[in-house]
Amino acid sequence: MPPNTILLKNPLLMVALMSNVQAVESPAKDKLIVATAALCGCFGCHMSLLDIDERILQLVDLVEFDRTPLTDIKTIGKCDIGLIEGGVANVDNVEVLREFRNNCDVLVAVGACAVNGGVPTLRNQFDLKECLEEAYIHGIGVENPHIPNDVEIPLLLDKVHPIHEVVRVDYFLPGCPPGADTIWLFLTEVIAGNAVNFPYSLIHYD
Repeated sequence: MPPNTILLKNPLLMVALMSNVQAVESPAKDKLIVATAALCGCFGCHMSLLDIDERILQLVDLVEFDRTPLTDIKTIGKCDIGLIEGGVANVDNVEVLREFRNNCDVLVAVGACAVNGGVPTLRNQFDLKECLEEAYIHGIGVENPHIPNDVEIPLLLDKVHPIHEVVRVDYFLPGCPPGADTIWLFLTEVIAGNAVNFPYSLIHYD
């Protein structure tokens, strides 16, 4: 193996690399700034982003990461591209989503939950009070039954919403989750300023 070759199959190693690159290198002025957030979902879309494996090295040559769980940056500045995973289920989700829309030139709904609400919308057919009582009062094995009301817990919305019902969205990237190759092609094309055209092999779900 050539001495400058690095194989990155471990997601934690990749996160560390992304953090280190930003810490030791001043980003070039022509780099685009990317931010990501996970709302109500399973974090699978962020795992798919990490699944681009060694291509992460190429990505950090093209972009600077702002707020994202991958670098643990908590606040967002002005960004070129914002990637949002997950649906909108509570007031904290609404606040984060609006903050991203206000700061990102391009906002992308990534994955089924962001695009159409996904699995979390299964609760939409029930009354919110019903859901809370089933989970915290009537559920099997529940001890000390009560509905949590700590001020630190974000208030739930009556329904879970796809993100385009709350803010304007520029791109929709479907999949549960979208594959690593799909995310890679999308990002590189958008960064290059090209129209995004996926081969069928990257967007079929049968």
